[in-house]
Amino acid sequence: MPDLPRLRQVITGFQASAAVHVAAQLGLSDLLVDGPRTVGDLAGSTATDEDTLGRLLHALSTIGVYDERPDGTYANTDLGEGLRSDVPGSLRPLARTVGAPPHWAAWAHLGHSVRTGENAFEALHGLDVWTHRLHHPEENEIFNANMASLTSVVAAAVAAAYDFRDMTRVVDVGGGQGALLAAVLDRYPHVTGTVFDLPQAVAAGPPREELAPRWSAVSGSFFEEVPEADAYLVKSILHDWPDDRCVDILRTLRRGLRDQGVVLLVEMVLGRPGHERAAAFSDLNMLVMPGGRERTETEFAALFAAAGLELTRVVETDSPMAVVEGRAAD
Repeated sequence: MPDLPRLRQVITGFQASAAVHVAAQLGLSDLLVDGPRTVGDLAGSTATDEDTLGRLLHALSTIGVYDERPDGTYANTDLGEGLRSDVPGSLRPLARTVGAPPHWAAWAHLGHSVRTGENAFEALHGLDVWTHRLHHPEENEIFNANMASLTSVVAAAVAAAYDFRDMTRVVDVGGGQGALLAAVLDRYPHVTGTVFDLPQAVAAGPPREELAPRWSAVSGSFFEEVPEADAYLVKSILHDWPDDRCVDILRTLRRGLRDQGVVLLVEMVLGRPGHERAAAFSDLNMLVMPGGRERTETEFAALFAAAGLELTRVVETDSPMAVVEGRAAD
């Protein structure tokens, strides 16, 4: 017999995502940082309807996000703590991103992508996701915070897994707030680095003042020109784009690469044991949102070859991401 209860949970999973999004928007976990509070107290702090907020909190308590106490107060659980703004790797920006109306509506358009192969977001909204965020600064700010938070979770693992000892200059391409670059500079004090991204995304400065002497930030387009480097860190960039645009990006990097330099793609790689579900649904998200895809090692090798590079190895990390290394082809 089919497992109908489990299937029902899968089908209605969007309801939990929507509820968590609202909790993240309201900052409920931040408000509970000092201990349990009543619904009325939380409603006053969030300018919400007390009865409706109580229903939301009760629902979230049934899936373990908050703890409903016998006295009617609510407190954070381990899950709820993950929505606090001040915890390392906070998932509050992610919850706020995926529940935003344009994002939500694009996922409802997944069937269009499956039928036509087109990007759902652009087909629905009439412009690509990058242009949309450029015109919606608040959404762009939340997205940038989400990228920085997600990167912080894997940055140390990447810096530990890959050996940068023979390099002097590293450029974090599409690096946003520079969390990955900061991890490399922390581990390798002789390295200087540049974070490179679009003007609306690039960090104004390093996350810590002590990195300032070895840190710079440059804005621009990786389709045109990037600062020269011994190593290009390229995290979660190629999966945003179709193959032809990926080759354009890699050709830009090839032109800026110093002798014996490396291009280091930090990406999920399809087929890696233990990460199948995350990679598969990230692949769908790329289809729906920016119009890209996740790829296998063989597919990355083909992209490198088309850009005059050679895939030399894949370095595993203690995270869902791997480091795909490319060098100039002979």
